[in-house]
Amino acid sequence: MTTVTILRVVTKILMPYILLFGLYVQFHGDFGPGGGFQAGVIFAAGIILYALVYGLNSAIRIAPPVVLESLFALGVLIFAGTGVATMLMGGHFLDYNALSPHDPIHGQHWGLMAVEFGVGMAVASGMTLIYFAFAGRERVR
Repeated sequence: MTTVTILRVVTKILMPYILLFGLYVQFHGDFGPGGGFQAGVIFAAGIILYALVYGLNSAIRIAPPVVLESLFALGVLIFAGTGVATMLMGGHFLDYNALSPHDPIHGQHWGLMAVEFGVGMAVASGMTLIYFAFAGRERVR
């Protein structure tokens, strides 16, 4: 068994756990350490690991740049949209209490979850796009 085969098998085994850990960090972020940025970096690291082992073209097939660009824009829109929604509901930008005036803690929870989800999407897609841009360049001699 060659080294490349071992790396490919180990990567296939680790990928679901890396992505699952990214989800854990994403949704555990309002209860403890973690959140959108950290989860986004973990997701991007999983895709970059896949690209390093299987090649850039294989990674681009599973995460096309046009989809990543759309996810990046959607993540920024979710973040900014949450802030605009709080302003439209009578609060300040990202004042989550305005999301649920009858129960401010409930508003804080949902506002934080929305913002962290948007940040996670933007960071994961942005980091992956940056890797694709650098890895796709030809070596200058």
